[in-house]
Amino acid sequence: MNDYENAIEIKGLTKHYDGFTLDGISFDVPKGSIMGFIGQNGAGKSTTIYSLLGIVKPDEGEIKIFGKDFRENELEIKHDISAVFDELPFHEQLNAKMLDRMLSHIFKDWSSETFKSYLDRFSLPYKKKFGRFSKGMKMKLQIAAALSHNARLLIMDEATTGLDPVVRNEILDIFMEYLQDEDHSILMSSHITSDLEKIADSVTFIDKGKILLTGYKDDILASHGILKCTKSDYAAIDKADYISARVSDVGAELLISDRAACERKYPGAVIDSAALDDIMVYYVNREKKEWS
Repeated sequence: MNDYENAIEIKGLTKHYDGFTLDGISFDVPKGSIMGFIGQNGAGKSTTIYSLLGIVKPDEGEIKIFGKDFRENELEIKHDISAVFDELPFHEQLNAKMLDRMLSHIFKDWSSETFKSYLDRFSLPYKKKFGRFSKGMKMKLQIAAALSHNARLLIMDEATTGLDPVVRNEILDIFMEYLQDEDHSILMSSHITSDLEKIADSVTFIDKGKILLTGYKDDILASHGILKCTKSDYAAIDKADYISARVSDVGAELLISDRAACERKYPGAVIDSAALDDIMVYYVNREKKEWS
């Protein structure tokens, strides 16, 4: 066992681009867990992930992985990380046999036996060029490679986007198997919140380069709710008590972040459960406060 509490610790991470700033974000990914990293396209998910992988150099902030400063221990840490992207990072003229040989020279703990067992499990050909693989096959190939060098941390950037539900479920099952080892952790960026509702222990919402919400998924789902009311009742609700409101001709639906307090303050109000998708949409519209 390794003596660190969090697989990832991010503090004050900042990166300035023309027209976009990753704005001093902070969150932790507890060891042995899967965190869903949620936000719209362009919210800052990829910039954060590229900073974690050393592809982007942040302007400010601190990253610790496995309890070690990433800048000081980058090469050592990278041997224990696997990253899976929405696009295949391997040349399309390669095949699995060539890739096996290449990666055995890159990763000290590479296992050809494990790699081949995943290829068989996914029904992936050993000698077919990657250029002739479907999107689902390319994703399975990346995951097979990612899980074949004894990595302690998987970082997924929109890895299930564009895959059919059967393939997505198969991949989610494999992630759950991977987490059976409590020294393993996953950070999974996605805008498919239904996947994360199934498997994530914690979630972090990012929007326009800022963290809106981070914490254990079950706590976030329990504390939030959708309050439904008529237009006249809506007018009487304190603006401080809700994140934003979807208003129509017939009434209003408001996202609340403290369900227990609202149940006390507005007895008799109908408050439904909120899904992660609802929470993301209402938080993204928080500046407008009211939308339709």
